[in-house]
Amino acid sequence: MLKPELEDGDVTLADPAFRADVLNGFAARPRAIPARWFYDRRGSELFEAITDLPEYYPTRVESGILRHAGSAVAARVGAGRAVVEFGSGSSAKTPLLLGAIAPAAYVPIDISGDFLRESSAALSSAFPGLPVHPIEADFMHPIALPAAVAALPKLGFFPGSTIGNMIPSSAVDLLRAMRMWLGTGAMLLIGMDRLKDEDVLVRAYDDAQGVTAAFNVNLLERINRELAGTIPIAAFRHRAIWNDMRSRIEMHLEALAEIDFTIEGRAFSMKAGETIHTENSHKYGPRDARILLRAGGWTPVSEWTDPEDRFALILAEAQAARTAP
Repeated sequence: MLKPELEDGDVTLADPAFRADVLNGFAARPRAIPARWFYDRRGSELFEAITDLPEYYPTRVESGILRHAGSAVAARVGAGRAVVEFGSGSSAKTPLLLGAIAPAAYVPIDISGDFLRESSAALSSAFPGLPVHPIEADFMHPIALPAAVAALPKLGFFPGSTIGNMIPSSAVDLLRAMRMWLGTGAMLLIGMDRLKDEDVLVRAYDDAQGVTAAFNVNLLERINRELAGTIPIAAFRHRAIWNDMRSRIEMHLEALAEIDFTIEGRAFSMKAGETIHTENSHKYGPRDARILLRAGGWTPVSEWTDPEDRFALILAEAQAARTAP
């Protein structure tokens, strides 16, 4: 799905999927909006700022694992693969992988066109002999890979524990779709955040500087801008909650008072204390992660973690179907 370019205040060009998810999400009980709509230009910039925060450990830890395990990843993957990155963003960790494995091509996929174009240009400069084929799309929908990489063996790259943003059934569906897109014999290098102390997890999603709060609230600002919303931004606060039963951090936007507002002329109201559920970040133990991958059609073959076991990079393979265990 291509994301149309928008001008400030332009309602007619608003992404119809964004409009549908927002209107349906506010009408539903409990209210919820998919996390992929965080990533307009401003949201993408704020997320990159989040990755530099002292409380937000995943990016630093995963980058450290990539630096340490690069040669081992290369030995298992082999040279000459097309690297297909799902949700590439600024591609900050990508050079660590590309520099280690000698790929034949790079295919970044991201919903934010501005970030995609800038990061693709930067990587083309950093790796001048590497063909780069950017795709502006939402990878939660069917994707056609470029014909230029059709005959190449593939390596999917899904860092950042983005898989944790999905409920398990959706995560399995996405993993199965990735297997179909990349093909039998493909490999997948995926990041998964580990279970750990609740205080550490909550601080990672509710930092002292308020950057994550701004990232969450930016969703409301985007609704007001792109969908002619009248949401009173100051009437909401960011909340990060650990849900132990579901093994996930939840992000919510909580109404601080009773409010009324409209979105594209449609009236809504919320009572004080009611929330809009905007994101999940599921955390997986080692066995949980392997079961999730197997359910999605991927066989784990290698795994690397940091000394404190806070985060894991797992390499899995799309092996041929078997008739017996």
